[in-house]
Amino acid sequence: MYNRRQTQEAERRNPPVGKFLNVDGVRLHYIERGHGDPLVLIHGNGTMVQDFTVSGLVDRLAERYRVIVIDRPGYGYSSRPRQLWTPRAHATLFQKALGQLGVERAMIYGHSWGTLVAVALALEFPSFVRGLVLGSGYYYPTLRADTVLLSPPAIPVIGDAMRYTISPLLARTMLPGMIKRVFQPAAVPERFEKRFPKALMLRPLQLRAAAEDAALMVPSVMELERHYRELTLPVTIITGADDQIVDVGRQSGRLHRELPHSELTALPGLGHMIHHLAPDAVIREIDRLAQKSKA
Repeated sequence: MYNRRQTQEAERRNPPVGKFLNVDGVRLHYIERGHGDPLVLIHGNGTMVQDFTVSGLVDRLAERYRVIVIDRPGYGYSSRPRQLWTPRAHATLFQKALGQLGVERAMIYGHSWGTLVAVALALEFPSFVRGLVLGSGYYYPTLRADTVLLSPPAIPVIGDAMRYTISPLLARTMLPGMIKRVFQPAAVPERFEKRFPKALMLRPLQLRAAAEDAALMVPSVMELERHYRELTLPVTIITGADDQIVDVGRQSGRLHRELPHSELTALPGLGHMIHHLAPDAVIREIDRLAQKSKA
């Protein structure tokens, strides 16, 4: 009852900021800003469209692009029916959603878990994706402690009981430390602390989505890595050089070596949340990709 009240209060304080689409039985919450060439931003695990609005990225990019951000299933105000939400399943859903919005071809910026969806979109629908900017991504299987720590709420029955009882309480306790870690070695920006709707992250459905995505990370990249060389479109890889979440050399650096036509930018002194810490650099890479993909 306590967790239910907390969820209701979180949603009362942070209502939907966009519109809704219905695609294959999934209700998707999205925002759309600006005019110009379509640019789709795909968020990572545990977050939502506000990750890009609070950082200022959406407003700045909307000055010259048609920017679309969709809450991935289970995050923000998007539903998440029971099924296996692999990156390829996300890609199929997103392509249909963007088709409903009249998008025939788009550039994609994916961050963290969103890079898997971005790559899957390019593999599944190569004519749809004009170019990829991949931020702070995870591309190759490694042992990850967060998979073990975050996955239990994804377990059927047991996980359902957890996410309506103890999981929101535990997550509330752990959240400040987790947020601090994704920004390290930089400090958490004041804008993020004040404006990001952290209470929405603690709702049972979003905890399930985050747990399922954490559990799927390793098997997802094991499947995708066999196909990276099929990516012949322009690819830009950008990351914080001191990312505490993803090993830069074993992930972004390795992908760059495997894709000879790709470009790699590592930002010194920055961690995982590059679009908050260095929005100018992210925008610069998106602009460069836009010019390159027109050639």
